[in-house]
Amino acid sequence: MPQRCRRCGDREAGSGGRRLSAAGGSSPVRESQSQATTEGIRVTAKARYLAGESSPDQGHYLFVYRIRLENVGEEPAQLVSRHWIVLDAEHRRRDVRGEGVVGKQPRLEPGQEFEYTSSVPLETPWGTMEGSYQMRRDDGRSFDAAIARFLLLPQEVGAGDAV
Repeated sequence: MPQRCRRCGDREAGSGGRRLSAAGGSSPVRESQSQATTEGIRVTAKARYLAGESSPDQGHYLFVYRIRLENVGEEPAQLVSRHWIVLDAEHRRRDVRGEGVVGKQPRLEPGQEFEYTSSVPLETPWGTMEGSYQMRRDDGRSFDAAIARFLLLPQEVGAGDAV
């Protein structure tokens, strides 16, 4: 079961798919991105720091990330479960596992995509995330679609920006 963030109550790696943006200054946005394709499933991840929801003096850094899954292959596949590896700046590792994503187990036909937004809190100013989605084909075959490592960096999101 995912743990809840002590400050904001969000579950690690799961904010229910809310579109998050931060009100704040107009400082530059620094975005981290990764992409991997496994058996025709392309996973693109983008992450940003939410300065307005973070409290660095209390060791609370909140990051929002957007995931896009695209079926660029020739066979349908359904996302069954997820496994996230969250590593903070002090090399503390958290493994987050669960069914589906944001309460869904999307089935992707060739050419279809699914996108969601979620968040993850850290106790250090930066970290990384990576992992996999467990996918199932219509004939029952399973495979792990890789989520390539991406950085969680403490740069402020400008007013009106969203992942």
